[in-house]
Amino acid sequence: MATPEFIRTLRESVGHQLLWLPGVAAVVFDDEGRVLLNRRSDSRRWSLIGGIPEPGEQPAACAVREVFEETAVHCVAERVVLVQALEPITYPNGDVCQYMDITVRCRAVGGEAKVNDDESLDVAWFDVDALPDLNEFGKFRIKQALADAPTWFDPTGSH
Repeated sequence: MATPEFIRTLRESVGHQLLWLPGVAAVVFDDEGRVLLNRRSDSRRWSLIGGIPEPGEQPAACAVREVFEETAVHCVAERVVLVQALEPITYPNGDVCQYMDITVRCRAVGGEAKVNDDESLDVAWFDVDALPDLNEFGKFRIKQALADAPTWFDPTGSH
């Protein structure tokens, strides 16, 4: 994930200490019910499309923007699937971040899936019953996006 300019500016003042940030992930389905994933250039793993909203940017707008920037697919946001505070992450450079993940279900409306920036090594559509090696959190968010259920949150209040 490319670091937004506003975070680079913050890091000049706060160094490597913990930053609490919003994060938005998009579970994008096409008309055939397939899900759009990218293989990230930083981890080399398959993942949902996502990123950090710019200051003042709405989560749905962020999801739509990130999907297009990373995959060249146009989509519309349909609903919030999940909201969850994630565990802190320490990046290789020593920066520490903790994200409030907002996962949005989206529907593809145009464009051809392709690598559209330097954040992805590959981009592809997958049948939900034939996913590549994807972490459990990614699988859980896809499952929640498929369910006709209210927005999921951790009812225990723990993360």
